[in-house]
Amino acid sequence: MTRHHAPEGATDREAELSGLFRQHAARVHAYARRHVEQSQCDDVVSETFLVAWRRPDQVPQEPLPWLLVVARNVIANQRRTARRADQVWFAAVRDGWTSAAPSADEAVHERDSMVRALEQCTRAEREALLLTAWDGLSPAQAAEVADCSVRAFTVRLHRARSRLRAAYAADTAPAPARPAGEHAPSSHRPRTATLAQELS
Repeated sequence: MTRHHAPEGATDREAELSGLFRQHAARVHAYARRHVEQSQCDDVVSETFLVAWRRPDQVPQEPLPWLLVVARNVIANQRRTARRADQVWFAAVRDGWTSAAPSADEAVHERDSMVRALEQCTRAEREALLLTAWDGLSPAQAAEVADCSVRAFTVRLHRARSRLRAAYAADTAPAPARPAGEHAPSSHRPRTATLAQELS
């Protein structure tokens, strides 16, 4: 790794990483922006330079290509995690709600409905659902992570499940029959699933 003059009180390693970041962070960010949403770019940059911090002996004299390879791997890992989260989370919260396995088209529709239902939950309620359904924690373990009593967490989880079930049921309910002669709107814009990144 190229040496840089260290500010007073900084270690050589800190100075090297600081110099590396100043020189190349913008290029790594630009690379990330071409591949992920804007909201994810800072995370990609942070993870990329964290790898450089942990593996200083692997950083070559010309670090930019190496950093971009690391960024590419970070993005790939994020996508794998997101796909795995979607699969496990959807299966966990959906388990027992319907009796038959959905078709591919039904699974896509139900996942979108589930995401919209999750939007009706508070952040604390979503955390409760994720800690139990995605992380597989018991209420006692999840309460420790959430920094609350087991009783408080159990109430929060019950409230979250009730709200989620109600919102999901409302979203998937059949549309009421239209009076004779009334036509459906000519176009319909589907609602954007704003929680898709947060759930990964």
